[in-house]
Formats: sequence, structure tokens, C-alpha cells
Amino acid sequence: MDWTFRSDQPIYAQLVEQITHAILSGVFAPGSRLPAVRELAAQAGVNPNTMQRAMAELEQSGLIYSQRTSGRFVTEDGFVIDEARYRLARQHTQDFCAVMAGLGYDKQQILKFIDEVKEEKV
Repeated sequence: MDWTFRSDQPIYAQLVEQITHAILSGVFAPGSRLPAVRELAAQAGVNPNTMQRAMAELEQSGLIYSQRTSGRFVTEDGFVIDEARYRLARQHTQDFCAVMAGLGYDKQQILKFIDEVKEEKV
């Protein structure tokens, strides 16, 4: 996994985002065991306490769970994964629309722009 960090947000929050994205995109499959906190922290180049904080937040969201002696695992609950994917997609869409509106595009122009880009990608 490639870890990149910005200065506009706390590192633990960026870890939560990046691990969430890895789960939702299938890098970490439902039911799979996650690497240990120390291993993930070393890969990301962050303090293990920072990674632990990110993991605690991911557990609270329901995307991962702990088994006391076996480690942490990605949830197999499809509803939790679908809800997280929907929330993330909605946030990205809101951010995109805000940027486009700031550039002076109205709703119809934004939709036309999306259709044009979609056709180019196909």
C-alpha cells in the first residue's frame, strides 16, 4: 500500500481514510486479517500509537473488528461496507460539485461534463 500524507489533516485521520479506501476497493477483502499495528505503522512510517488510534476509529465505524488473540479483521457485513462506500462516494461527489460550482459550472454543465469524460474513458 502506498502511504501519502498531507499537512492539512491529522495523520491518524488520513490513515483512517486510506485504510477505509483500501477496504472499500478490495485491497483488504471482507473477512481478511489486517497486518499488525506495528507492521502497518512501519509500512506507513508513523508512530504505532498513531496507527492504533486509526484502528480504534475503524473499529468504531464497524469496518474492522478485533479478535483478542488473532488480530484485526475486515468486517464481512456487506451492509456496513456498502454504507461506508455510499458515504465515501457521496462525499467525493459533494466535493466535486462544490469545486465545479466554484469554477462557475451549473448543474446541467456539470452533468454534461461528466458524460463527456465518461465517454472518453470507455
